[in-house]
Amino acid sequence: MSDQQPEQPQPGDGAATPDGWPAKKAGKRRPKRTGWRRLLPTWRMLLGGVLLVVLLIAGGLIAGYLLVDIPKPNDAAVAQSNVYLYSDGSQLARDGVVNRENVPLSKIPKTVQRAALAAEDRGFYSESAVNPGAMLRAAWNTVLGKGKQSGSTITQQYVKNYYLGQEQTLSRKAKEFFIAIKLDREESKDDILQGYLNTSYFGRNAYGVQAAAQAYFDKDVGDLTTAQGAYLATLLNAPSAYDLSAHPENKRRAMNRWNYVLDGMVKEKWLGAAERAAMTFPTPGKAKPAAGMSGQRGYLVEAVKTYLTSNKIIDEQTLASGGYRITTTIDKKRQNAFVTAVREQLMDKLSDSRKVDSYVRAGGASIDPATGKVVALYGGVDYTKQYVNNATRRDYQVGSTFKPFILTSAVQNGSTTQDGREITPKTSYDGTNRRPVQGPNGPVGFAPPNEDDVSYGRITATKAMDKSVNAVYAQMAEDVGTQKVKDTATALGLPKKTPNLNAFPSMALGVATASVLDMTQAYATLAGHGEHGTYTMVTKATKGSEEVDLPGRQKKRAVPRAAADTTTSVLRSVVDNGTGFAAQAAGRPAAGKTGTADDDKAAWFAGYTPDLATVVAVMGQDPDSAVQKPLYGAAGQPRMNGGGPPAQIWAAYTAAALEGEPATDFDLDVDSGAEVPSDEPSESSGSPSSSASTEPTASSGPPVSDEPTTPSAPPTSASPPAEPPTLPTGAPTPPAETFGPPEDDGAFGNEDSLFYP
Repeated sequence: MSDQQPEQPQPGDGAATPDGWPAKKAGKRRPKRTGWRRLLPTWRMLLGGVLLVVLLIAGGLIAGYLLVDIPKPNDAAVAQSNVYLYSDGSQLARDGVVNRENVPLSKIPKTVQRAALAAEDRGFYSESAVNPGAMLRAAWNTVLGKGKQSGSTITQQYVKNYYLGQEQTLSRKAKEFFIAIKLDREESKDDILQGYLNTSYFGRNAYGVQAAAQAYFDKDVGDLTTAQGAYLATLLNAPSAYDLSAHPENKRRAMNRWNYVLDGMVKEKWLGAAERAAMTFPTPGKAKPAAGMSGQRGYLVEAVKTYLTSNKIIDEQTLASGGYRITTTIDKKRQNAFVTAVREQLMDKLSDSRKVDSYVRAGGASIDPATGKVVALYGGVDYTKQYVNNATRRDYQVGSTFKPFILTSAVQNGSTTQDGREITPKTSYDGTNRRPVQGPNGPVGFAPPNEDDVSYGRITATKAMDKSVNAVYAQMAEDVGTQKVKDTATALGLPKKTPNLNAFPSMALGVATASVLDMTQAYATLAGHGEHGTYTMVTKATKGSEEVDLPGRQKKRAVPRAAADTTTSVLRSVVDNGTGFAAQAAGRPAAGKTGTADDDKAAWFAGYTPDLATVVAVMGQDPDSAVQKPLYGAAGQPRMNGGGPPAQIWAAYTAAALEGEPATDFDLDVDSGAEVPSDEPSESSGSPSSSASTEPTASSGPPVSDEPTTPSAPPTSASPPAEPPTLPTGAPTPPAETFGPPEDDGAFGNEDSLFYP
């Protein structure tokens, strides 16, 4: 017997290991994961994670489908009234008489049905009830700050309209998703389309396509033409924005949307190309305001509605369904004072014997600079007679009320003239009539006329503001940089999308068409020493026991205080020594500027005290054609200029609005050279931008008007203005603004309104 032990098998040679388990076959071992590689997931982990996510999503979809039932129709089917209150709690107005009439799909022409599909959901009949891709794209755009977007199909919109509500919450979107899937299984596509067309809101308090056909074209839906049906389809995207009675300045946007709808019908082969090419845009009829909205009530209610919906505080259709109690910022005493001032200073002076007096329209707005509250708003003589709100419309040139923004920008940016002199109120310029504006490389191709072709020779920036000299401020705009001026104007409060606010020297003549409320907001920023906070029109809104969240007012520094206060010091001179002399009747320290639109189609006065900023405009419009008209001879005056009725209204209103309150002086922190200068310029230069004039200089004397009292050959008949208003002679033609639907615009949803405040 040998003492030698038998050789033990080694793992890997195919024998069993000592514990009895089969040994691994010999081969290369996988190296252990070391260092940072230990933190990386394996492919098994990744696959498992993906499967887990898929299972969770599938489980969530199944659970949602099982748990979410199709509810009963929402309360919007029986809409209530909204109650609007003055700031003191007294009732201003009540609205909410719902205009609704359901019709079967068979009564709605195929072309009208297809127009709605072309606008909102072209794949409605062939695709599912939801479009996850569009929803994800809309959610992503919302995250990127491109505005809230729905990505909803027509089925989802119908669910939102009829079963749910308009609130923008994840829970509502989730319910909408599952109800749409269920509804698509239980109802036919025709039934869903019929429900959608009968529940959608078209503006003008019209629910459903039949009510809309009556509201906009005074006919039954069955009598609509294809072009008219396409116009109603545009309203599904943004009812208020595309109603041309309320917002005539949005006509190009509405036409672009209308073209988008018709082109979509052609693309889907629902309309022949030749028939489409022969169509013309159908102008909707005038709106018919409710009788309870007479006087100023309708203007105020519509302005408040626009404020709430354009700021996405309450959705337009949700607001239209009613039930809200809304406390506005409108001060009853000041509102009544505005109405009285317009009547006594303008309306009582009109005569039926003068045709031009029938063209007269007035608009006004007043803001407390400290709070941003709109305390009064004058929209017109009567909402039931003149439907368009003259305080919020954006289709009249602002004239020389734009000039202060140029001076503000010059001080803000430390700008210099072409020969390097700092621009201050004392800086001298050449005020020669039609003097070519000079750029760094010579003339820029613009030679602006002064009012009545008057030449002023050497004149300071302050005196040029007093006398509203176009030649000086067009050159100053070029010296500062027109884009910088535009940036300053929008920082002060003009909307970035203000029509015709283009970076050209012609901006000095006020060719931009901002609203009276826009201009009031900008002047309120000057009154607030350069601090800007968006205006507000609502202090509280409730529905039942629930209170609506209102945005807080965030103040920000728009321009340096020295820039705003320097401009104020110059605008005080306009009231004390210049075209705004009539504003002194307010009996308080005041700053302001007069302005006139091209061809005297509008006259403005924009001014403020330390406590109140107010803008008044008198506009000319043919009551039948809505075409802008010159106001030569209106109210028995040769010219309707800013220093006349607008400044007189401003003074009368301001005196009454601030009655009983102590008069306070401006507390100004002005820039160097901002002290009101003497009549003689303190600087001289041979630079192109300030060379001595060879024309006669206007003599010193009493305050002169922004427009002379005697017109130089006023036209005997006014031709309809182009759209936008015609630029003054010599102004370069600005590039046309493009108002087309963005990529995929209107494919799904109607929550991204194009209206801008």
